[in-house]
Amino acid sequence: MADWEMRPAAAADVEAVAELRAVVLRADLERLGRYDEHRVRQRLRDAFAPAHTWVIEVGGAFAGCVALRPAADTRWLEHFYLAPHAQGGGIGAAVLRELLERCDRDGTPVRLIVLQGSPARRLYERCGFTVETEDPVDVVMVRRPAPAGHS
Repeated sequence: MADWEMRPAAAADVEAVAELRAVVLRADLERLGRYDEHRVRQRLRDAFAPAHTWVIEVGGAFAGCVALRPAADTRWLEHFYLAPHAQGGGIGAAVLRELLERCDRDGTPVRLIVLQGSPARRLYERCGFTVETEDPVDVVMVRRPAPAGHS
């Protein structure tokens, strides 16, 4: 696995993250008939919250991002994107494990929305997420906190 690290996001990261989102989601959104070149970037800009977001760097260079947004009784895993060159080498799984361990320590469930047919769903299932609800476009998944000592 490549050398990676997470750093807190800054407001200045928004355009790099919006562009990465457009690249990463394009194939799935096109398959679902939902790709819009402007909207895919604007939705990220509208929802970007640096206080709950980390930038993933590989070898010191921007390679992705992930957000963990607090809500009433859960955390929402959002904007989890890895650049194509950083995919498939275990970085996404390692990032996800680190974030889930934090939530397990807090006893907090984690929810996410993944597009129907997205290959990312397999990663989420391997990490203990199960389907909560789904529609023709989105699958809402949840992972309950692992008991202490059982991660």
